[in-house]
Amino acid sequence: MEDYAYVLDYLPQGLPDEHRFKREPIAFGLGEDEFKILELMPKDDGSLDIGDRVYIGKDMDKRDKILHVKRRIRFEDITNTAQNELSYVILKIVNTNQDRYVKFFNEAQAISTRYHMLELLPGLGKKTMWAIISERKKAPFESFEDISKRVSSLHQPEKLICKRIVRELSDGTQKYHLFVTK
Repeated sequence: MEDYAYVLDYLPQGLPDEHRFKREPIAFGLGEDEFKILELMPKDDGSLDIGDRVYIGKDMDKRDKILHVKRRIRFEDITNTAQNELSYVILKIVNTNQDRYVKFFNEAQAISTRYHMLELLPGLGKKTMWAIISERKKAPFESFEDISKRVSSLHQPEKLICKRIVRELSDGTQKYHLFVTK
């Protein structure tokens, strides 16, 4: 269950396709841990900005900006603004929780006899995968910078993670989910 979400888009006048008399403010958010896309109902007195980290957990006293989570929605159901902001917000989450994603590079395993979890990252092939595996045998990676230094063919590993998360969210045909909860 998500405790925090990042605001992808805020519509103070509500969705444009709703009837005028029943419009209410709405925000689209991305869960910090499981990357669930959520429809959020903001409090009347709260103003939200894109990229804000807001509490959506069970403790109602901590909820200063969000009244409740209305529902979980699909990528196709969010606004174009939210879709455009998605990769920036994901990159912010990945950089904030760097240890979690560096751990992925240290612990990624083979999926089958011919396929490895690292190969699911966009733009990462077998040669780079073997370089990562070879380097992590010497010593575990400590940061994204450490990965970039030790694996010469891998620049900005945080962006590869970000691209994979966007792909898992936007493409419903993905067989494997490394970071996004189904």
